[in-house]
Amino acid sequence: MKQTQTDGGRSAKQPRTKRGEATRAKILDAARIEFGKHGFADSSIAAITQRAKVALGTFYTYFDSKEEVFSALVADMSRRVAEAVGPAIAGVEKSLPREEAALGAFLRFARTEAEVYRIIDEAEFVDPQGFERHYRTTAARMRDRLDASGDLAAPQSDLDAEVRAWALMGMNVFLGLRFAVWGDEDPQAVAAAANRLLANGLR
Repeated sequence: MKQTQTDGGRSAKQPRTKRGEATRAKILDAARIEFGKHGFADSSIAAITQRAKVALGTFYTYFDSKEEVFSALVADMSRRVAEAVGPAIAGVEKSLPREEAALGAFLRFARTEAEVYRIIDEAEFVDPQGFERHYRTTAARMRDRLDASGDLAAPQSDLDAEVRAWALMGMNVFLGLRFAVWGDEDPQAVAAAANRLLANGLR
């Protein structure tokens, strides 16, 4: 077992084998369900290991505490969101169709992984560094997409570029909450409606 330091300063034990990676992933999946259903305070390591069908000692092979598995889960959920969106926008060159495809993919992900909202929300208090890192990383990806778009007007300043990335991300987060977690509207129809807003503005 290899031990490294996470960005938040907590130790993270990285598995060296495929079997170890699979076991760690199984613990994270169980933690996602537990934290998503019951919240951080009401979840326990024992409940996570029971759901994962692993021994308590196995948990401590990969994580030192409930806080550490939560932090790892925040990073894992952030990665999974990126992986859900990536294939949907591959090869889409124009900015508006690309953002529509990205939002549609995110809404489909949020519908099947609704726990992401509770986990990320709780991260503000349980893992504030991970919470900030998640949103900064997501906004940076969106800014890179927008800045590289040849069919969009260049932002007038660095502040404009940052504002449009964070504004677009904020819109997507709340559309996911309303239409994927609290509703069951067609993700592509919602994405198309949002795209019309982006194209036409509030006029």
